Amino acid sequence: MDLLEYQGKQLFARHGLKVSSGEVVDNVDDAATAADRVGYPVVVKAQVLIGGRGKAGGVKLAANPEEVREHAGNILGMDIHGHTVGKLWIEHASDIASEYYASVLLDRSAKQPLVMFSVEGGVDIEEVAEKTPEKLIRHHVDALDGLSREEAVRIASDGKADPDVIDGVADALVTLYEVWLQEDATLAEINPLIVTPDRQVRALDAKVSLDNNALYRHPDSQGLSDSDNEDPIERRAKEQGVQYVALDGDIGILGNGAGLVMSTLDVVAGAGGSPANFLDAGGGSDAEKIKQAVSLILSNPAVNAVLFNIFGGITRCDEVAKGLIAAFEQIKPSVPFVVRLDGTNDVEGRRLLEEAALPNVHAAQTMNEAAEKVVALAAGADA
Repeated sequence: MDLLEYQGKQLFARHGLKVSSGEVVDNVDDAATAADRVGYPVVVKAQVLIGGRGKAGGVKLAANPEEVREHAGNILGMDIHGHTVGKLWIEHASDIASEYYASVLLDRSAKQPLVMFSVEGGVDIEEVAEKTPEKLIRHHVDALDGLSREEAVRIASDGKADPDVIDGVADALVTLYEVWLQEDATLAEINPLIVTPDRQVRALDAKVSLDNNALYRHPDSQGLSDSDNEDPIERRAKEQGVQYVALDGDIGILGNGAGLVMSTLDVVAGAGGSPANFLDAGGGSDAEKIKQAVSLILSNPAVNAVLFNIFGGITRCDEVAKGLIAAFEQIKPSVPFVVRLDGTNDVEGRRLLEEAALPNVHAAQTMNEAAEKVVALAAGADA
């Protein structure tokens, strides 16, 4: 789960990382009131889960109430790369002497936490890594020992931080690692990590992604999300306890088990199709869950055909068939379905579907056959 900037900064502040004072608002009047409390000059910043806010006009400096009102009115409701601005962060403007970069993430290839630091902050870090890799320090951390202050000092020194702020940078790195570890984050990033003229080190931005699978350990974080810009089908799926990810294609996919669903996506793509979603109905899916899953898939108007690929283990193929039959009775889909049932009670499942004689439902024996059929049917639906 990705956090908005202000949420990330509030998380940083709880752990003692220095951030600029600010308030989150959702209307022009509150923006002006917040600016009075924060103190001029202020920065009016759009809160969306996308980069490039500044270039899009979503970050503006204001020196007085009139400018705050003007900028807030212009930014609220703005579309920034498909994200509608519903909240603003009103922050006291910072004087900046230097801009650094710092982040902590999991390096999956090395199976270790990775701390990165650069004195080239405030820019696209991928560009720094490509053009001047020597300016990006990459330091793997022993997960059992954690990031020591001595290591953090060495990272800051190797990264050529100004000598008089090495201790401040090291403190920020240690705290950022603490945030990453204790909050079960997959990414904790500051860009830029600024040095002020009076040599304070402070987080001017925050990019934090939390591991959804660990949210049960963090009740205070469970409600943090940009719900205004969340895909409505993904939100419904989350509420129903279904693993669903929206994609850009036109073929709806349902399977049981993440590995099977991912391989189904690959086989469909290999057959020339374009999946519209990832949907894992999970083990032990009963008829009711299957019916809900069909409803989710068909909520996407781009779907021209649907592929069911079920391998019965804990999930029984006859229950899947019953769920599909129930869904057809209630929803009456207008797009073709291809169904492959294999495993526990697959013979009974196929018998139920055959007797139900559902309109425009096609059986398949193998994954390749199912993929080829659904791609052809989707193409026919387009025509």
